[in-house]
Amino acid sequence: MPDSKIALATAAHPDDVEFMMAGTLALLADAGYECHIFTIGNGNCGTASHTHEEIIRIRGQEGHDAAAVIGATYHNGLVNDIEIFYEPELLRQVTAIVRQIQPEIVLTQSPQDYMEDHQNSCRLTVSACFTRGMRNWITHPWVEPTLQDVFLYHCQPYGCIGPLREQILPSIVVDVTDKIDVKEEMLRRHASQKEWLDVSQGKDAYLVAMREGCEIMGQMAPKPVKYGEGFRQHLHVGHSAKDEDRLSTVLGDRVQRL
Repeated sequence: MPDSKIALATAAHPDDVEFMMAGTLALLADAGYECHIFTIGNGNCGTASHTHEEIIRIRGQEGHDAAAVIGATYHNGLVNDIEIFYEPELLRQVTAIVRQIQPEIVLTQSPQDYMEDHQNSCRLTVSACFTRGMRNWITHPWVEPTLQDVFLYHCQPYGCIGPLREQILPSIVVDVTDKIDVKEEMLRRHASQKEWLDVSQGKDAYLVAMREGCEIMGQMAPKPVKYGEGFRQHLHVGHSAKDEDRLSTVLGDRVQRL
C-alpha cells in the first residue's frame, strides 16, 4: 500500500495529547503529514464549577483550538470521562474513526498508566487499528475497511511509572526542543484545565510539569537534548506488512533509540 502521510494521536481526555505527544505530532505536521487528534472521552469530569453540558462544550472547543495551532483536525470525544470501557460498542465507534482517518502513524497512550481511562483508550486504539481492515467487524457508523500500514507508538505514562509503581522506560526519544513552545501553546488552549489547576496546584504548575517531564525525557536520550518525548513502538504484527520504525524514517536524527 502507498504511504498515507496521515498521523493520528489518540488519548482519553482533551489535553492528554498536548501533555505527552504534541511535540512529535507538530514535527510530523512539519514533515508534511495531515494530523488528527482524537480524544475518546469528552472531558466532562474536568471541572469543579461547570455543568455537564457546559464543560463538554468548553473542552470540545478547547480541543479544536489546540489542534488548530499545528493545523490539525480535532475529533470530539464519544463518551463521558470514567466511562471509557473496553467494550464492543465503543470499539465499533473508535474503529469507525480510525477507518475514516486512515492513519499511517498512530500515537497513543501507554498500556500501563495511573488511571484506567488512559489504559482503556490505549486498548481501544490498538484494537481499532487491528480491526481497521476486517470486513466483518461492523463499525458504527459503517465505514469501509482500510488496509494501509499502521505504525503504532505508545507515549510514556505520567512520571514514567505504571499503576503498580513499576518503572516504564521508552525505547525511543524524539527531540522536541524546537517544538516545546508550540507544545506549551497547545496546552494553554485548554484554559479551563489550566485555570482549575492554577487554583489547586499553583499558577502555571500544569505547564511547568509538562516542561519538566520533557526535560527528563531529553536527558534519557543517548545524546541528551533539552526537551524530548518518549515512546515505545507496538509490535507490527496485524498492523503493518513490514517491521519498520516509521517515526525514525520520517523524523531522522531527531529520533534516538535507547
